[in-house]
Formats: sequence, C-alpha cells, structure tokens
Amino acid sequence: MADLAFIIAGNVVEKLGSLALEEITLPRSTKDDVQKLKEIMSSLKGVLPDAEKKLEHDEHLRIWLRRLGDVLHDAEDILDEFEGEVLRSQVVKEHGTFGSKVHRFFSHSNSLAFRFSFAPQIRKIRQKLDEIAKEGTKFQLYSSQLCQDQSNDHLRQGTTQITRSFEVIGRESDKETIIDMLMKQDNNSRHVTVIPIVGQGGLGKSTLANLIYNDERVVAQFGFRLFITCMPLDFEVTKVIVSEILKCAIDAVYNENFSKDQSLEKVEDFSNWSIEQVLLFLRITLYNKKCLFILDDVCDNRSKWIELRDLLSQVGSEGSKIIVTTDNTSVASMIGTTAPYKLENLSEDDSFLIFLKCAFGDEKLAEQFPELRDIGRQIVKKCKGIPLAVKIIGSSLYSKTDESEWVFVRDNEIWGLEGEHSHTSRALRLSYTTMPSYLKPCFAYCSLFPKGDRLHSLGLICTWMALGILQSPNSTQRMEFEKIGELHFKDLCVRSFFQHVDGTEEFYAVTHFCEMHDLIRDLALSISQHECSTVNSSLNTVSESARYLTVYLNDGRGQSILTMLQKSKNLRSMHLRYHELDEKPNIDESFLSTCISRFKYLRVFDLSSIFCEVLPSSIGTLRHLRYLNLFGNKKIKKLPSSICKLQSLQTLILAQCNELEELPRNIRNLVSLRTLWLTTKQTCLPENGVGRLCSLRFLIIGQCQNLKSLPHDLRYCTTLRNLIVGDCKQLELASRPSTEVVQNSTLQTLAIDGLPKTTALPNWLQGAAETLQVVEFENCPKLATLPGWMPMPNLTSLVIKNCPALPCLPQGILQRLTSLTKLKIEECEALEERFKLEVGED
Repeated sequence: MADLAFIIAGNVVEKLGSLALEEITLPRSTKDDVQKLKEIMSSLKGVLPDAEKKLEHDEHLRIWLRRLGDVLHDAEDILDEFEGEVLRSQVVKEHGTFGSKVHRFFSHSNSLAFRFSFAPQIRKIRQKLDEIAKEGTKFQLYSSQLCQDQSNDHLRQGTTQITRSFEVIGRESDKETIIDMLMKQDNNSRHVTVIPIVGQGGLGKSTLANLIYNDERVVAQFGFRLFITCMPLDFEVTKVIVSEILKCAIDAVYNENFSKDQSLEKVEDFSNWSIEQVLLFLRITLYNKKCLFILDDVCDNRSKWIELRDLLSQVGSEGSKIIVTTDNTSVASMIGTTAPYKLENLSEDDSFLIFLKCAFGDEKLAEQFPELRDIGRQIVKKCKGIPLAVKIIGSSLYSKTDESEWVFVRDNEIWGLEGEHSHTSRALRLSYTTMPSYLKPCFAYCSLFPKGDRLHSLGLICTWMALGILQSPNSTQRMEFEKIGELHFKDLCVRSFFQHVDGTEEFYAVTHFCEMHDLIRDLALSISQHECSTVNSSLNTVSESARYLTVYLNDGRGQSILTMLQKSKNLRSMHLRYHELDEKPNIDESFLSTCISRFKYLRVFDLSSIFCEVLPSSIGTLRHLRYLNLFGNKKIKKLPSSICKLQSLQTLILAQCNELEELPRNIRNLVSLRTLWLTTKQTCLPENGVGRLCSLRFLIIGQCQNLKSLPHDLRYCTTLRNLIVGDCKQLELASRPSTEVVQNSTLQTLAIDGLPKTTALPNWLQGAAETLQVVEFENCPKLATLPGWMPMPNLTSLVIKNCPALPCLPQGILQRLTSLTKLKIEECEALEERFKLEVGED
C-alpha cells in the first residue's frame, strides 16, 4: 500500500533527522550515507501520493511499491535498533550498577560494537534505495512535497464526537409488521416460533432486529430476551450459544432477586455440564417466562440449527419466539416456521434523508448548499436503496463543501464496475479511496480482528502507535500519539467504518467500544491481503510479504503453525488466539520461545486470548517490541526480569492476571512505557518502580484485591494523564496522610470505582486541580468527603455514583465549574437531596 509506504518513509526521514544520531559517534563516511539516505527517502516520499493514484491500473507499479515497502521496513528496523541502543545506554548510565556497566562494555551491544555494525547496514539500505529510485523514474511519477491530504478533515476530527447517532429511517413499517408477528398467539405450542428476516448485506437486518429487541412492547411481552450477534459458521450449541444463554439467565436472576449488598454464588464453570444439566438449570431459571432469542447473521448449518432450535424450544414458557437474520434465502426457508420476512431496499426519499443527515449532520444545514444537495441526490441513486452504502458515502462527505469532491464521488468510474461488485461494495471501496492516506493503514490493520470482535479504542490506538502508523492530520501541529490515535479513531467512527456497540458505555472517557460491519471488514481484508493475514492449521502456506498476523492455534504447541511461518521472519505484529471449538490449553513455553527467537522484529505481541504459565526470559531479546498484552491470563504468576530490557516498550497490559504475584523489580527501566494496565496480588507497589516511569500516560490499576496503598512516588509522575483505579477491596487512597502538593501535574482523567475502604482523596491530587477534565467516583461506600480544591476550571465531566456516605459537594462547586458539560449523580441519597435543595427542581 502506497499510503503505508508514505507513512514509513516519513518515519524514517524523521528518525534520520533525530538528534539521537549524535548520541553515538559515527564515522564521517556513515554520516554521509545517512545524509544521502535522507535525501533519497525524502524524494521517494514525494512521489508516493501520485503512485497511490495510479496503483489501481498498473501491476508493475504495484510490484515496485512492494519492493520499496520492503526496503523501507528494513530501514525502519535498523533505525529502531539505533534508537533502542541509545535508550539502553541511557538506562545503564542512569540506573545501572558498576557490574552491569562493566558487563555492557565487554558485550556485543556496547556503543563501540554497535556503531561498526550500524555503518554497513545503512550503506546497504542506501544502495538498495538508490536502485529502486532509479527504477521508479520509468513510472513518471509526479513529485509533491506537500502532504497528500491538505483538506479540512483535521478540522472535523477535532470537533466531532466518537459516534453520531441517527434515528433509523424507513424501517418503521417493517418493525411494526414483525412486532405484530411476535405478539400473535401461536397455534402450535410444541415448537418455538422462528421468524427469519432475510436480505442482502447492508440492508439493515441487524439494525431492524435491534429496534425490535429494544421496543418497550417487546420488553413487556418477553420476560427474558437475548441478542446473540455474529453466529459462527460451525458453532457448537452447548459451548457457544447455551453458554451465552446461561450467563444472561444467571445475571437476570441476580438482578431480579438480589440487592447490591447481597451475594449470589454465580455459576461460572458450566463447560463440563451435560446437556441435561444445562436444560434443567435453564428450565428452573426461566420457568414461566416468555423468551425472545434473536440470532443475528445465521449461517448455513442445518444439523447445528436443528439442535439449537430443539434446545431453545424446551426453554421458557409457551409463546417464546426466535428471530434470526440471514442473507441466505435457503437458510431462511430451512429454519423458519413462518414465511421469511424479506427486507426490501429503501425508497429513494428515505435514502436521501439518511444521506443528508450523514453528509451535513442536519437537514436544515443542507439547505444552505443547494448545488451539493442536487449532486447528493444523484449519488444516492447510485446506492440503490442500500442503507449501509448511503451511510458510508454520506459520511465520507461529511463537512466537505468543495463541489469538486462531491463530483468526484458522483462520477467515479467505480460505479460502473460489473461482476461481483455489489452497489454496497462499490460505495465502500469509493469511501476508502477518498479516505485520507494517514487513515488507510489504521483501517486496514483492523482486518486482523475476527468477525464480531469489539474494538476497544485504547488498545487499538496503542497497537497503531506501536506499529508507527499514526500520522498527525495536521503536519504543522505537534500532538501526542495518543491524541492522534484518538482523532483517527473518531474519524473512522464518523465515516461509519466503525459502529457504536449498543448497550456499552465508554470506559471512564478513555476507551470506547465499536464494531465493524461484516462488509466493512471484508473491505479491510481485500485491502490488506498482502500485509495482513489470518493463519490457522487448515492453511498450507502464508505469504512471505505478510507482516501482520492473527494466528489461531488448535493446541498449546502450535507446531503446524510454526512450520507454516518458517519463512515469515519479518513479522511486525502477532495476535495469538485459540480456535473457537477448542478448550484453552496452556501455551507451551517452547512455542513462545520459538516465536520470540524467530520473529525478532515484532512490535506487537498480543497474548490476551491465551493462557501461559511462563513467559520465556528470552522476551527481553525483542528489542523492537512496543506492545505486549497478557490480558486475562489467569495462570501466569511471575514475569521474567528480562522484560525490563524492553526499552522501546510503550504498552504493557497485565489486566486480570489475577495470579501475578509481583511486578518486576526494575520496571522503572521501561523508559518508553506510556500505558500500564495491571492486576497484581501485591499488598503494595514498590517505591522507585511504577512512579518512576518517565513516559507514563495511562495507569489503570484493577482487581488488585490485596493492594492497600498506591506508591508514594506516583505523585511525582508528572507525565501521567489518566489514572484509573477500580475493584481494589483493601485500597485506601489516602492511607498515607501528607500535606505535600505536587506541582507540574498533567493529570486529565481521574476515576475511582469499587474501593470500599477509601474515605478520602489523597492531598497530592490538589496539584492536578488546574488540569483535570474528567472525574468519576463510583461504588465507594465510605467516601465521606471531597476536598475543597475540587472546583476545577477545566473539568468537563463529573460523575458520582453509589457513594452513599457522601453528604455534600464542596461549597459553591457548581458555580465555579465553568467548563462542566456533564454532571451525573446516582445512588447517593443524601447528596441527591442536598443537590435538589441547592439547585432546585424544574
């Protein structure tokens, strides 16, 4: 992809111009090579935007770009090693013992040895690029040193929300018809009624099913409802579907019959239950309840479907119903007990109304641009009444008032493509074409996430950052990577490439949850097929050009996978997952060791979906690693000390590692660490550790059941932007009384949740009074007072929930919160009464 090459070229140029080159003395000849390399790189970067435009119709140009991309990746690898060497030298100089300094002097990684290995590598890269640049002249590429995307897109990113929700248009009649079918009395009570909704992808079947599911009449009619999205092709009834029903049924019983102060022993491990035990439990739990099951996106698997239907027909009372959505008419006929409900295309008027809301945000605003309205009407006709196509195209034009951009979309040759290209796929492809180049690699990388996966903005942004594909939309404005990533995520949401997940709330204003429509994921797959790949044991080979992989394992050893990947030595990211149908065995340490030794250029290593008891000590050799995710590993007890050698590591996720006994002693050596999310069994985090992480932006501490206090030196972590502490039963935030107020704080988000022993906030937080923007206190039953410095001039969001011991807010706080846009007070009886008295009621 030319857009990826453009970004990597920019990264290399920036690294070549970095002052870090002065940290290690280089021979004059090497400095000359560096300068020449920088000039060649800048020249090649200038022609890449033109190459992107001509790429579609020139296979030779495509091959040339792949060769260029390979060399650019190699150049970035070499320069990353150089930067890592500089960081390691700084760590040894600042924190190393005399012995470690002596050892380093005599090792192969000292500065003297490194500069002699660095020089020939730079020369080799320069020679390769020389050759590629000369070969590229035959393509007559136009050179421009301007950024490809000097548009108003960066302006819209700064002013738009994560999602722009619109009311569903044109489906009211469909909704009423199906609700009538749900309310109708069954003549045959032996089998549960199955209502299929059928229609091509992009028509809005899932959206319609959601509307029905949440309708107040349906809620009143059915005592138990369950919506299961993205039914797998080869689902196992007891493992996939029934487990979901069990979880929801247990939660329903808990919510109905138990107060917050009571406990219910929830059934967690039902994987070994027999089907008879499952049915008995469900019959008891859902006795005398009408059940509604909505199964979204059902595939063609007759035997599995019959098994599931027969099981569901034995659950709940008479009158229970099932709605299924599918794009396969034969599947709809096979599984339905009623005639399939065929979802038709929208009318042109309804389609145009959706388009106006997506393109302008407000139908009245569109009246100010009559010429654009006319062009928009012509574009809508080409979408043929498919809501997803209309929404995507309209969103791609949001806030754009240049008529030429609208004409480009209307008259694009892609509308004339025939064959397998549907109206929806043409619209999606065109929207991708008009997407700013800095967004394209971020979108393409999302093809690695499986169908139906929830995308967490924080994790996604951290992976983009680790891979070096975040580029500021405004070249004149320097922003932190997290902010750039947030803007990119917002823009993909606004363009409707990401969809908000109904029923989910943002995670303390730092993480948002979204999904990709199946057709949009298919687009990402088609775009990224040479760089990104999903690997499982059924494949025979993997493209050597693939650098970003999701790997599905059938067992803990993964020998067949390793054989398949033996030529893939340049991988930059690897997401390990278990196959859906298998139990979760412990991943063999030798498998991880082989991955580490073979794939030494990994930037992203995601082990969040697997279990491993031991992380090999060789992890410290992954000098390029920037993202390590062990989320949910309930087996690991200790991290190797060698992890502290990862001076380039930016993100370390240890959340829900409930058996982790302690953090490595020298964690302060992770000088590039920006995000740390941890769970540990420690009673206290050691001093001179987390609080000394000099690049830390996000610190999330959760489910640390033994933790009694935060480290004293955390107050001196002046780079920290977000502090979130939750579900720590023994933690008292103000356990160490102090009158000290730390200055130079940059803290923007403070959230505490589920701290039953916390009575007050520590005084050192007063230093963040001028910088805090989001503050949330939830489920802190002993929190009895808020400090007088709480009136914060930049605070935009204040949430207080289930803090019954809190009698009042600091005096005059509401009048002094001049920037506040969100105030939420719930389950704080004394505070709510006081608030009503002070503010009054409408």
